Amino acid sequence: MDELPDRPLAGIILRLLSGMLFTGMMVCVKAASEATPLGQIVFFRSLFALLPVVLFLAWRREFPAGLATRRPGGHLLRSGLGAAAMFASFAALALLPVAEATLLAQLTPVLMAIGGVLLLRERLTLQRTAALLLALAGVAVLVLPSLGGDGASLAGYLLALLAALLTAGALLTVRRISRTETPGAIAFYFILMSALAGLVTWPLGWADLDGKQLWLLMFAGLFGGAAHICMTLALRYAEVSRLAPFEYLALIWPVLADLAIFGLAPSAGFLLALPLVLAGAGLAAFEGRRVRWPLRR
Repeated sequence: MDELPDRPLAGIILRLLSGMLFTGMMVCVKAASEATPLGQIVFFRSLFALLPVVLFLAWRREFPAGLATRRPGGHLLRSGLGAAAMFASFAALALLPVAEATLLAQLTPVLMAIGGVLLLRERLTLQRTAALLLALAGVAVLVLPSLGGDGASLAGYLLALLAALLTAGALLTVRRISRTETPGAIAFYFILMSALAGLVTWPLGWADLDGKQLWLLMFAGLFGGAAHICMTLALRYAEVSRLAPFEYLALIWPVLADLAIFGLAPSAGFLLALPLVLAGAGLAAFEGRRVRWPLRR
């Protein structure tokens, strides 16, 4: 398919839409986690996500020809890390407010920057060091109050941090295999392996789903798949540096979801951690990029 023209407004709208869809997915997962085992959630979320992703690949004329690969080992590593991150993320979401789980996911670019230094022999810059220190300060502000209180919250924070670490590892793998593999193939094999990983848990005992639970799981998958498509298109229409400021507006939706659906107001720790974590993530995301105004040609 020919390269799409630079259309920053379209890219920004698609990025904001992807944030809403990701929040919808997380709300469905959190609601379903009250009565549905973790592995069953991962399976159905991945299964239903295949539908919009396959339709998108067909629209781009990348299905099935675009699934051919020269790096099966790379796909296996990326998909394994991504599937493990999904398990950890959904387990954290069952224990934490949606906003806090989403905030800790913003650590991924910081961990990627540090992983690039440790694994890919990239240079440790002052900007990366500052990003790490800010992110660590934000995590400390968020997590320390839970040390003397609810053990479930602490477990949720640790699982969310593990999910961010695994996601960073998965994306570092993407950075290496994307030289020869298409984005469609990378997304398809990740979703397929996640579904298989969830299916493996079937012998451990799955719940009998009623209509409500099935609808929640179906929409979790459809929202997740559609969110991935919107993000992919946003990055085709606009540069990363133009989209980065709108990455953090996406945190509005989890806060509103916690308030409107689960009756959870943002904690003091969340409000204090928010600027620190986002500042660290922003430094890591903007490293080496020249900032451009969002709607400027």
